Amino acid sequence: MIGIVIKKEFRQIFRNPNILRMMMVMPIIQLIIIPFAADYEIKNIDLAIVNQDNSSYSQRLVQKLVAGNYFQLVEAGTDYRTAQESIEKGHADLIITIPHDFEKNIIKENKATISISADAVNGVKAGLGNLYANQIIGQFNAEIREELLVMPRHNEIVNIQTFSQNRYNPHNDYHLFMVPGILALLVTMVGALISTLNIVSEKEKGTIEQINVTPLKKYQFIIGKLTPFWILGMISITIGFIISYLVFGIVSLGGYLSIYLYSGLYLLAVLGIGLLLSTFVDTQQQATLFSFFLMMNFVLLSGLYTTVESMPGWARFLSDLLPPSHFIKVIRSIFIKGSSVVDILPEFGIMAIFAVVLNGLAVLNYRKRA
Repeated sequence: MIGIVIKKEFRQIFRNPNILRMMMVMPIIQLIIIPFAADYEIKNIDLAIVNQDNSSYSQRLVQKLVAGNYFQLVEAGTDYRTAQESIEKGHADLIITIPHDFEKNIIKENKATISISADAVNGVKAGLGNLYANQIIGQFNAEIREELLVMPRHNEIVNIQTFSQNRYNPHNDYHLFMVPGILALLVTMVGALISTLNIVSEKEKGTIEQINVTPLKKYQFIIGKLTPFWILGMISITIGFIISYLVFGIVSLGGYLSIYLYSGLYLLAVLGIGLLLSTFVDTQQQATLFSFFLMMNFVLLSGLYTTVESMPGWARFLSDLLPPSHFIKVIRSIFIKGSSVVDILPEFGIMAIFAVVLNGLAVLNYRKRA
């Protein structure tokens, strides 16, 4: 009986090319576009400089600020009100004010004050802009101190050197961090949404009633519905691996066997979400709205863009209850750190629990109606 349902599902899928487009073509396009757009490193921050000193030191500082790729000078003058208007109109993101007697205070009093004002409507951009500016000013400060420091020749200037190293991602390539996470989220979206719409569409057409009057058991129906989408999901993951290599040059340091094993288990859990959701809704419109609600939570709480450890306690608890949070963690660990099956064995247990519980609830909640 299960084989008959699986055969029917495959025929139904191949008769509807939109399902194949949604499961194959759309994830490919998104996997290529999103990593290029979702860049953690913010550049070309619009900068307005109010230089009220116009000394050699202030000019050097201005040149140092605009020399890199982080700031783009859009306003330079001596009037703070003009710079403030630039921020109000959205033309500038940051104002750096160099006060009168800046150079004089450095030479005579060994100290000076610089004001930084940021447009915090975009909090991330404002925070990074402040960070970049403070780093550049700190470097400038160190240069000036070395120039002004006068010591006896027999004394040496204390020089503390630091050496930093980025483990597993030495070049801090955000593609290496983002692509596996985005792939995990796309697989989640395809698995949960498509499986939900498939069953609900049969409810709308009335074909589900023909199935309900057969001696087909509930678990057989669920397995028959789940298997074709599980196979297509594994194919979409494979396509994602190929795109990751061809477009971004990313390969898994831990091999692909462990990823396939965990992905197969994860797809069971995700399809369980879709099947369970389909037992609560009656129309595709309802299914789409519920899926959108779930996907928003998956994106914001899974750790794809925001570190889970930086979330409040209640948000971390919710994140642990979401299967995508565990999949993103595992796929990044395998791709970047080269983790093996043994290293992620506890995650296998967690995902197995998700798969059993979600599909079990889908079977229990499914009601056959004549």
